Amino acid sequence: MSEQVQLVPNNSLLTKTPEEGRQLAVKMARLIIKVTQPDAAVREKLRPVYADDASMLIAIGQTVAIEFATIAAANNYWK
Repeated sequence: MSEQVQLVPNNSLLTKTPEEGRQLAVKMARLIIKVTQPDAAVREKLRPVYADDASMLIAIGQTVAIEFATIAAANNYWK
């Protein structure tokens, strides 16, 4: 039986600061990778592939940006 991954840590997108929101966005992006490829050995094997591919690194950045935009909106942009 596979481990259940909590895709929204603590079931909340609310953070005190934009910095905490950005950290949460990175964490959530990493969780998506874990869910997509649950085998840790396979993820480790694939790491060098995307580490040397600028397009893949840009895609990772875009994923974090989308997560951060969602978190920012949930926090009323910290107004």
